[in-house]
Amino acid sequence: MKKLITLILISLFFFLSATSSVSAEVFAGASALLTHNSFIKSDDIEQLRQKNIEIVIENVLNRYDSPMAKDAQAFVKTCVKYKIDCYLLPSIAGLESTFGRFVWPNSHNAFGWARGYMMFDSWAQGIDTVGAGLRKGYLNKGALTVEDIGPIYSESPTWAVRVNYFIRQFEKEEAKMLLLSDQITVQL
Repeated sequence: MKKLITLILISLFFFLSATSSVSAEVFAGASALLTHNSFIKSDDIEQLRQKNIEIVIENVLNRYDSPMAKDAQAFVKTCVKYKIDCYLLPSIAGLESTFGRFVWPNSHNAFGWARGYMMFDSWAQGIDTVGAGLRKGYLNKGALTVEDIGPIYSESPTWAVRVNYFIRQFEKEEAKMLLLSDQITVQL
């Protein structure tokens, strides 16, 4: 796992470094312009970005001993599918059930969806169902921020503040990973 993280971080660092130097050459008027498309495809960049988010989610879920940690990829697939902030769903699960640790037995409902009584066959099914519900019942109807979603999703006036707390935990983990990648040197 550490090798995979290191490989991803090195690839991300190389890409970011390469795009910076390409821009510098364009502005400097280099005679032979380089384009990053010649060696990294945009699909590859998107896959790296998604893998990075998956690792961030998995790291935070593991920190909380979440039974959902192995389903980090399901969070990413759902956020891409429904065009949702990738940290929103796991943050709601963090607030509603401490990332799936406190749910009805075998319900796989970490989100308190349908007041917590709805049962899902797996974490991935619950993640996808709630993602679809957020897209259709909240985002498509104009509730675009956590603060907009909160009063609809929950009766608690502090729901949005607490969901934002968990979103910041994911963002801090992402920033930590980027800092670590800056410390990795690559010799060519």
